[in-house]
Amino acid sequence: MYDPDKRKLLSAFCHGAIFFSPLVISIGVPIAILLVSEDPIVKENAKESINFHINLYIYGVIFGILAFLVIGIPLLIILGLVAFIMPIVAIVHTATNTDKPYRYPFIFRLL
Repeated sequence: MYDPDKRKLLSAFCHGAIFFSPLVISIGVPIAILLVSEDPIVKENAKESINFHINLYIYGVIFGILAFLVIGIPLLIILGLVAFIMPIVAIVHTATNTDKPYRYPFIFRLL
């Protein structure tokens, strides 16, 4: 059996990594945890976090290009809110429900 406190901490750390830096560190932390951890729930949370970060980067580029057409500006604002709110939801979920990995809605899963 895996330690539930360690599972909570590592899962929350994966989802909360986006608050450290919007660039390399935010995706590097879940990748490192994915490679180091042997807990299947933590691995699933790390994969989901990586997928979420990649989706944010892709949407950010697309919406940034659309900003030249003015439609991208409100989309970038919405993306910023999603990038702030959804990791908090994921952290709360992983802290309260340690036996089930969190799945972000409406993202493309590459891993």
